[in-house]
Amino acid sequence: MNVEDILKGQTLEDRIYRLRCVEAWSMVIPWVGFPLADFIRKCEPTSRARFVEFTTLNDQRQMPGVTRSVLEWPYLEALRMDEALHPLTILAVGLYGEVLPNQNGAPIRLVVPWKYGFKSIKSIVKIRFVAQQPVTVWQIAEPNEYGFYANVNPAVDHPRWTQATERRLPEFFMRKTLPFNGYAAQVASLYSGMDLKRDF
Repeated sequence: MNVEDILKGQTLEDRIYRLRCVEAWSMVIPWVGFPLADFIRKCEPTSRARFVEFTTLNDQRQMPGVTRSVLEWPYLEALRMDEALHPLTILAVGLYGEVLPNQNGAPIRLVVPWKYGFKSIKSIVKIRFVAQQPVTVWQIAEPNEYGFYANVNPAVDHPRWTQATERRLPEFFMRKTLPFNGYAAQVASLYSGMDLKRDF
């Protein structure tokens, strides 16, 4: 399925979301996209599908950075199915009213506003529905630093810096980080009963 097939029949929406990076900076970004849930329903996954796995483009000619051994390539991320179906989760094809630029993840990327930015995988070329929880790229690279869920949580620090505050670009002062990046009212129920310090 190509991008045109994915977009066929979709109504694109403007979504203004906070984006919080694990490196303690944040931005407010106007995305253009559509609910990931719409795409999932179009694919009709079976009841055995508990997770959605995303794989990014791995083209050394266009992306020379993938030759570095910092991470395993291609980049791989995943969501639990209920996270993927949540109405805040979108597939984005634009930002600031323009077509998504290459550096921001063209032609299509994921946006999950209550999670740290690295979960919003760019330049998606493959989506799979799987029964077992995938092991993501950052879990392989730094398992003590980056967990599967990666929910914004000011009470769980990165091993090398606090996550309690952030710098909202282009501001210079620090502000308090909100649980779930300020979307707790909409998404906290997804994690009811979970230990969010252990399942970070």
